[in-house]
Amino acid sequence: MNRKGFTLVEIMIVVAIIALLAAIAIPNLLSARMTANDTAAKANLRTLSTAAETYASANNGNYPNGVGVVGPPATLLTAYAASAPNLCGQSTGGYTYTCTLAAGGYTIAAVPVTVGSTGTRSLSISTGGVLTDAVAVAPEE
Repeated sequence: MNRKGFTLVEIMIVVAIIALLAAIAIPNLLSARMTANDTAAKANLRTLSTAAETYASANNGNYPNGVGVVGPPATLLTAYAASAPNLCGQSTGGYTYTCTLAAGGYTIAAVPVTVGSTGTRSLSISTGGVLTDAVAVAPEE
């Protein structure tokens, strides 16, 4: 008798091997995603900082603060940061961005939406392009 096909044991072995490979690969993929979010947040902060510094150099050392202009001050940063959207007050790429802008300086912060899931670092950049990087701590419930 000539039988074609796989036995139940053979199929179960293949499924077990696939499950083992998935168990190994999925955590690495999630870790890579968090690392990518962290790196993107740093790049966004540097872009916004460069925009604020460029604005100040074109406006006698005054940073964008919204005084005497139409629209929110964060819109001024967008005009000088063509490669970055208006991130102030927005959540994107697993991070929430907050901008504190004044004529004398600025502070822009990026905090993970969900610590340990969307990002691992709390980042901020202030006047002069000083980047502060700290391990984010999840809030206690």
